[in-house]
Amino acid sequence: MIRKERVYILVKTYPAISEKYNELVCTAGILENGDWVRLYPIPFRILKEDQKFRKFSWIEVEIERNTKDFRPETYRPNLNSICVEPRPDKVDWKKRNEIIFKKTPVYRNLEKLLRDKSEKSTSLAIFKPKRILDLVVKKTSREWDLQKLEALREKAAQLDLFMTPEEVRAEFSVVRKVPYEFSYKLEDEKGKISTLMISDWEIGMLYFNCLQRANNNEIEAVKKVKAKYLDIFSTRDVYLFLGTTKAYHNLAKNPFIIIGVYYPPKAIEQGSPQLSLFDSENGFEN
Repeated sequence: MIRKERVYILVKTYPAISEKYNELVCTAGILENGDWVRLYPIPFRILKEDQKFRKFSWIEVEIERNTKDFRPETYRPNLNSICVEPRPDKVDWKKRNEIIFKKTPVYRNLEKLLRDKSEKSTSLAIFKPKRILDLVVKKTSREWDLQKLEALREKAAQLDLFMTPEEVRAEFSVVRKVPYEFSYKLEDEKGKISTLMISDWEIGMLYFNCLQRANNNEIEAVKKVKAKYLDIFSTRDVYLFLGTTKAYHNLAKNPFIIIGVYYPPKAIEQGSPQLSLFDSENGFEN
């Protein structure tokens, strides 16, 4: 059944390549009643310019349950129906907190979240770690999967009969792959220590912006990323948006990854300044 909803966008992951849907961004947000919704698939980079929503924006969109995904929060959006509401010019953390936390529960116990995953198929959640212990950095492949890239090229060749060369390039252009995997090592309120991979848009863009400022010195770029996610974020009130992947939801002992990091000031008072050094630099989408 198709219905129209207002969705407050909280998550945009770094793009991944799909043989079926081209280049995809996993997008998720909360409805006005506080329920999570995953919008999939969204080939974000080929949306119309006035439809390219940013995080912490309200959008209106027609959605229907994606029956090919057993996770209850997953809905298929009608891309043509996306309407992006105007966003405030200044960052208002107090207002964001009101929207996010008014009706949406916050997990502090990872075992409780994992039980809800098993019993209710919960696949999206807000998690508040007791402590962040480290940012673990691991080298990974530097190029996209060749098989998937070839599938995209073949599809582009088929579409060439119906699209201009410029349109083909726009649809099948491939975003740069981050050659490192970043993960938070953290502790929950019960003292359980876990390591969760971070796959949000911000950390990917931060890495490449740091790489540019470091004159392509990857070691220095990684240091700058760690400084942001450890040293600077230690002064903020950090929450993590967690999600599972469909492939590992029922297979992995802990299938959750970090699909967004939310970092409001630790104390927000009425009339306090809302802008900070986090609000417009390093590729962070505030």
